[in-house]
Amino acid sequence: MSDPKPKLLIVEDDPGLQAQLKWAWPDFEVIQATDQAEAIAALRSEEPDVVTLDLGLPPDPDGTTVGFAVLDEIMALKPDTKVIVASGHGARESALNAIAKGAYDFYQKPVDIEALGLIVRRALQLRQIEAENQQLAARGTEDNRVLGRMITAAPEMLKVARTIERVSNTGVSVMLLGASGTGKELLARGLHDASDRSSGAFVAINCAAIPENLLESELFGHEKGAFTGAVKTTEGKIEQAGGGTLFLDEVGDIPLPLQVKLLRFLQERVIERIGSRSAIAVDTRIVCATHQNLEAMIAEGRFREDLFYRLAEIVVKIPSLAERPGDPALLAKAFLARFAKEMNPAVKGFSPDALSAIDAWKWPGNVRELENRVKRAVIMTDAKLVSAADLDLAGDEAEDANVLNLKSSREAADRKVIRHALARSEGNISNTAKLLGISRPTLYDLLKQYDLQA
Repeated sequence: MSDPKPKLLIVEDDPGLQAQLKWAWPDFEVIQATDQAEAIAALRSEEPDVVTLDLGLPPDPDGTTVGFAVLDEIMALKPDTKVIVASGHGARESALNAIAKGAYDFYQKPVDIEALGLIVRRALQLRQIEAENQQLAARGTEDNRVLGRMITAAPEMLKVARTIERVSNTGVSVMLLGASGTGKELLARGLHDASDRSSGAFVAINCAAIPENLLESELFGHEKGAFTGAVKTTEGKIEQAGGGTLFLDEVGDIPLPLQVKLLRFLQERVIERIGSRSAIAVDTRIVCATHQNLEAMIAEGRFREDLFYRLAEIVVKIPSLAERPGDPALLAKAFLARFAKEMNPAVKGFSPDALSAIDAWKWPGNVRELENRVKRAVIMTDAKLVSAADLDLAGDEAEDANVLNLKSSREAADRKVIRHALARSEGNISNTAKLLGISRPTLYDLLKQYDLQA
């Protein structure tokens, strides 16, 4: 089966020129439109790779107003489309205006079919290259997903993911330890999805975000009339997660009296709603997380030691984003692709200075900070490439390396640069070697020497 022909949309109101252009390119599927409405309808339904657009369209055939309106709409709806603009009116001024608005190229009437054909084929070739790059980038992002959700290429996070995969079907309680914004809930969801409870509910509750006097009701539920405002019997989060997983975020914020009740549930697997003396058996797996030092809280008498050991049958420590070289750029590309599609399709990627700044930044707010910066930059930028200034990244933060030990400093620098290059080239050895300015055999030797994964 032969590949489908690329699509070319010709927006032209001159019937004679329409016919001439229609038969000029037999290797294209040619679609024609004579006015703004037809052009936009064809753009939506056919999604052409290339458009030739006459600026002099009705009801303003002697001007350029309608033509430029069509160009603006094409760029808003399908910014990847290559638009070649034609006009016989004020050619130089129209050309500059068209390119500024996003057109690929410009040609002046009367039309030279052969010259226009070269421009059309060059535009198609560029569009195909861009499409291939987008597919490769998307495939690379999928290849770097672990637990179905989390994007990473860092050995530190891959180790975390493998641990979670191993314990997912064991039923043990898992405690995730890590700074705010490191993706604890994402990992908890990944654990749930990988377990034999995946068909059940995943219920999450942030214990720090709920007032102390309401937290018990949120967790255990209440009977009608149990307190003022209890107008109906309500299930708590533990019951709602029956047969599934309950994720307790910021578990260190649970007050001591409630810790006793949670401990009883973990020991006996039964609960009592507020206002009831009836025990209800519930089969819910608990996964919890905190950024606090629970061992210090135990020593201070603020967290029960017996509850800690019930919740922390398996403890997983999540590295910060700064401890995952290469991941910031990988995640930033994924965030940009998502936010550009939703909010600003004209944005195509990051400038080199932005990628360098992303690699160099310490990310004190971790993945949440990175996501927010990329989202803000995509919304605010007027350019196709997001810059370091758009991200509001001032530059490198101070390194904490031991600068007095020359050998260890060099090794640390080598490791960091190699891993950044691997992430930038999405694991391609040839491209990584080119980025580093070394041969492939040398790169293989360094990967082996530093025990790095390609």
